[in-house]
Amino acid sequence: MSLVRTMPPSQEQTKGSPYAFKPGPHSSHTLLLSYFPEIGNGRRVLDVGCAEGHLARLLAGRGFEVVGIDRPGPASEKFPSNARLVQANLDLGMPSLPEAFEYILCADILEHLRDPGKFLLDLHPHFSSGGRLIASLPNSGNLYFRLHVLLGRFPSHERGLFDRTHLHFLTWRGWQEMFARTGFHIEQVLPTGMPIGLAFPRWEDSWVMRALERTAYELARVWMTLFGYQFVVVARPEVPR
Repeated sequence: MSLVRTMPPSQEQTKGSPYAFKPGPHSSHTLLLSYFPEIGNGRRVLDVGCAEGHLARLLAGRGFEVVGIDRPGPASEKFPSNARLVQANLDLGMPSLPEAFEYILCADILEHLRDPGKFLLDLHPHFSSGGRLIASLPNSGNLYFRLHVLLGRFPSHERGLFDRTHLHFLTWRGWQEMFARTGFHIEQVLPTGMPIGLAFPRWEDSWVMRALERTAYELARVWMTLFGYQFVVVARPEVPR
């Protein structure tokens, strides 16, 4: 299943960072980082839609050679000095890059692109032999999303599953079909639970909130397609169908 939202280009261009760093033990960023070796040994990582470079900074600190790509904007001023930034409009495709990458990271970005399928196809020449795509993907089959739609609501939020800058809304099956169609075989997937603490920032660090988020994570592991908030995947590039 997929839904598509249209957005005036001017609104897209004025939007700030598409994501902020999420340090929780069960967050998508923590799970994304868990797929990378602790020691980078100079292996190359392409961080697509890197924003201020939260993940790029941590990966470069592990010894990876990191290149980030994002559109020009104020976020670039905070990009870490231990990584290289390439500024480009991702809706126009991949910029020319001289190197190939062992890892291409797409954290919270594909749902923001006008044509994520075409973009995934454009990534293929940029993988080195044995390279992997690591991505986080929102789940529009989540119970919270389903209940809103069932009640005839489709809100426009600053972040989350109804982020106003999301252009595509896919369930797990929709993401699977897109990856298969564009030549990626999903090898591993981990769900994240609902980030309950974001809705109650005053109590975000309390033991009660940590217990609730742990419960949400365990529910997502039991029934990923219903309770998963995001999917964090590792995919192998292969010949597109």
